[in-house]
Amino acid sequence: MTSTQGMDRPDRLSVEEHTVDGIRVVTLGGEIDHDVTDALRGIVLPADGQVPPRTALDLSAVTFMDSSGINVLVSAHQAAHDAHGWLRIAGAQGPVLRVIELVGLDSVIACHPTIEQALAG
Repeated sequence: MTSTQGMDRPDRLSVEEHTVDGIRVVTLGGEIDHDVTDALRGIVLPADGQVPPRTALDLSAVTFMDSSGINVLVSAHQAAHDAHGWLRIAGAQGPVLRVIELVGLDSVIACHPTIEQALAG
């Protein structure tokens, strides 16, 4: 499934989802900032009916992320953890990886260089 969340710029945030061995894989692209927070929250919070919720986020095509994106990821991680599942991050590059490391998100949420490594755990 592919969708682009309808903000004022259609290329703002792209989303692709599929499932691999019972794990929800969400590939995000574009910019993650305050303008897409609500859409992002709806995308990364645990999916209904998935017990335990297991999600791998592929951020390899994300070009920018600010603190509002970090906050959503922390909330999604906590929701998954509370439901005895997990959230993993994969493929963060350049400035996005730097933000993740600067705020210490990589010590809270497992971060992997590739989506394959995130799926393997």
